[in-house]
Amino acid sequence: MNREEKASVVEELSGKFSEAKIAIVTDYRGLSVPVLQELRHNLKRNDAELRVAKNTLLKRAVQGTDFEALQESFVGTTAITVSNSDPVSPAKIISEFSKDHPELSIRSAILSGKVLNQDDIKALAKLPDKEVLLGQLLSVMNAVPTGLVQVLSGVPRTFLYAMQAIEEGKQQAGN
Repeated sequence: MNREEKASVVEELSGKFSEAKIAIVTDYRGLSVPVLQELRHNLKRNDAELRVAKNTLLKRAVQGTDFEALQESFVGTTAITVSNSDPVSPAKIISEFSKDHPELSIRSAILSGKVLNQDDIKALAKLPDKEVLLGQLLSVMNAVPTGLVQVLSGVPRTFLYAMQAIEEGKQQAGN
């Protein structure tokens, strides 16, 4: 790889880092090419990308971005996963994939400027998908007005029951 190609790779990677919400560093030593392609395909379906690059190029690419703290993790065989959209999906995919393929080991990640270790990434992977969380939020938001309407309608209903009881009492007293 000549100097121009390296500069091109660094520029491309730097662009990906500047747009990314999450970056996950993994060690892929021992994985075959078809298995790695399967992982790439799974990530791509969820708007994430797996890249393999030389550590020196990765270190240059993260300089000046929010992912600069990942430089310590760029040792040995390094694959980096970046996502511009949902940060939970890539974490789930990589965590599940590493269960089936123990050769893939998670080193670290950065999400919103915070460095995550393996345990943090596994906890992130256990979160429900964005759509499920939005559904849960919507149901909570819907429950508040429904409860308020039920409470407010309870006052006239109780008053009506009291009036009916008074009327029944007068009718029984009149007989």
